[in-house]
Amino acid sequence: MFADKLTEKIMSTGNPTVAGLDPRIEYLPECIVKEAVGLYGKSLKACGYAIKTFNKQVIDTLCGIVPAIKPQFAYYELYGVEGMSALFETVSYAKEKGMLVIGDAKRNDIGSTAKAYSDAYLGRVDLFGELKPVMDIDALTVNPYLGIDGIKPFLEDCIKYGKGIFVLVKTSNPSSGQLQDLISEDERIYERMACLTAAWSEGLTGKYGYGPIGAVVGATYPEQAKRIRELIPNGYILVPGYGAQGGTAKDCLPSFKKDGTGAIINASRSLVFAYKTARWASSYNGENYLEIIREEAIRMKKEIQDAFAEQNAGE
Repeated sequence: MFADKLTEKIMSTGNPTVAGLDPRIEYLPECIVKEAVGLYGKSLKACGYAIKTFNKQVIDTLCGIVPAIKPQFAYYELYGVEGMSALFETVSYAKEKGMLVIGDAKRNDIGSTAKAYSDAYLGRVDLFGELKPVMDIDALTVNPYLGIDGIKPFLEDCIKYGKGIFVLVKTSNPSSGQLQDLISEDERIYERMACLTAAWSEGLTGKYGYGPIGAVVGATYPEQAKRIRELIPNGYILVPGYGAQGGTAKDCLPSFKKDGTGAIINASRSLVFAYKTARWASSYNGENYLEIIREEAIRMKKEIQDAFAEQNAGE
């Protein structure tokens, strides 16, 4: 089961974080881009080559420190078939290195279309009479606002193949409240969504008490996260919004249980492109980007540990 694997990876690394691999060519180190253009010209093929080269370097740097990666599919779709090829190679390479892969695609639909999405990412596809995995990631973000019709195919594959999903409950973007904070029958929409998320996992928990369905709850809304944690006792919470979006380690803590389990914090730009941030600007020489990424991963881990220590000392 995905939740058990995630818990064990977090315990083995001592680090409840996930590295968001959201590449854009203009963010990549100049040395990689120069090599790619030299090989393939200013083309989509060069983009794909640069992305997979960078991603593999980052995975080599972070495996053993960070338990999982989270590629945002849009940044690969952006570069067409070459970008998607880079995504497939990234997923495969991360799994070879023992890292879990959470696909950030926010997919959903109903009926056979939802099943097709789930088959492609979590399940199996019928190839001339034989069921074969395609992308075979460990977990996927999904949009739950079509109701159980859109969730059921994903849940079935979670049960059958030991996968996981994270449903959007309270997202980190500033305008999320336009819908998610509305009151319906004396509760916020995000509260109702949290209750459904917990209900969909009932009876499916693994040995650490967590089921295959988790929630996405932004670090930028710590008060709401505290309430959602109460409503989803049996699900992992994926916490975006740390770093570049303004969320701090302290803001992430309400998504965890008191024992420090049950959540995983995503860092994308602030971690994978740390060499472009103000914190590391004076240290970057154009070539030491991997060293900076590694140091930022260790710094982030310590910041989270310190936040937990401060919280526990105050109780």
